[in-house]
Amino acid sequence: MSLTGCAASAPQGTAETGGDVEIFTWWTSGSEKAGLDGLVDVFDRDCEGESFINAAIAGGTGSNAKQVLASRMQQNDPPESFLMHAGAEAYDYILSGQVQPLTEQYEEWGLNDVMPEGLIDALTVDGEVYSVPVNIHRIMLWGNGTVLADAGITDAPASVDDFIANLEALRAAGIESPLAVGVDWTQLELMESVLLSELGVEDFSALWTKGGDWSDPRVMAALEDYKTILSYSNPDRDSLDWTDAEKRLTGGQAGYQLMGDWQVGEFAAEGYTDFTYQAFPGTEDAYQWVSDSFVLPTGAKNEAGALCWLEVLGSADGQKAFNIEKGSIPARTDADPADYPEYQQSSIKDFATLEPVGSCANGSGCTLGQTSAVNSAVGKFSVDGDLESLVAGVSAAAKECGTE
Repeated sequence: MSLTGCAASAPQGTAETGGDVEIFTWWTSGSEKAGLDGLVDVFDRDCEGESFINAAIAGGTGSNAKQVLASRMQQNDPPESFLMHAGAEAYDYILSGQVQPLTEQYEEWGLNDVMPEGLIDALTVDGEVYSVPVNIHRIMLWGNGTVLADAGITDAPASVDDFIANLEALRAAGIESPLAVGVDWTQLELMESVLLSELGVEDFSALWTKGGDWSDPRVMAALEDYKTILSYSNPDRDSLDWTDAEKRLTGGQAGYQLMGDWQVGEFAAEGYTDFTYQAFPGTEDAYQWVSDSFVLPTGAKNEAGALCWLEVLGSADGQKAFNIEKGSIPARTDADPADYPEYQQSSIKDFATLEPVGSCANGSGCTLGQTSAVNSAVGKFSVDGDLESLVAGVSAAAKECGTE
């Protein structure tokens, strides 16, 4: 892939070795924190003499943690490594010189032999690999089994029209807001799924490039469906994080929620088992992926410690310790599906056979600058419902900050 994006230049630093290894994430609670704890256990075992420093700040997929990280990077105060989403999200960091290549480490650690070729391609810019993915997530449609059954819904919706009909049936059964939705990025996940259903993988992916055709009549048709679907969601969506929306689902106030399969880890942590899952209707042949990935910042003070952390992330033990808790699947292809619960076993199988497609909402399909601009347009649409303004906002983001 060629390098392009909306980014500022980064100052350089001086690397030292030994001691503290500060790791920046937004994993502060629930299954995310449990997965991080599993990684730290392996790190403490394998990285003798290095001390893990947890620099987690809540709110990464929204704005808080990412704003703090951006400020630190601009002040030339990087942690030893930080969490980002694999794929296009890395472009701005690479363009500004804020992260270093890991191509040699991939060869040294044997990762080229155990990571899927397509995933490595997504991590590669101008021939260099820049991050180590610890997992793969998939965006799915989750249901409350009891709420759906009580509304007479027994079959999974096979099309967007079926899904809308089910939402209407739920409302008629007394569920006023049958679709649980949170803040802007969760709305973008939903919008993407409707677009993917209408356009297919190739045309959907092309939307987020500089040449993306947002004037395609199919785009407007899909966005009309998105507007209809959003009308069945909770009116307070703009004030809820995804975990708050998830409580609407498990609490019986909603019948559906579209969310990444980190949801499985939350369900497990809560002891909730009455859930259904499926790909969003019309996207069954696609695997819309998200990957938690870590980088080596330019100017990291303890580069040796950072590299040991990254090696743990790519290891079989590290990936197992993390993914069992997180609800995701390993990025490595040599994992034993039998080590994982039922949902993850099915996801491992699907990742090996379905067509991968990136997610703008979660960084695999869009640069940081682009995602921020698109989220702003989606958040505005949640308030005013103006489709023309939504199209203008997202198409402008693609043209200004999109990949080539």
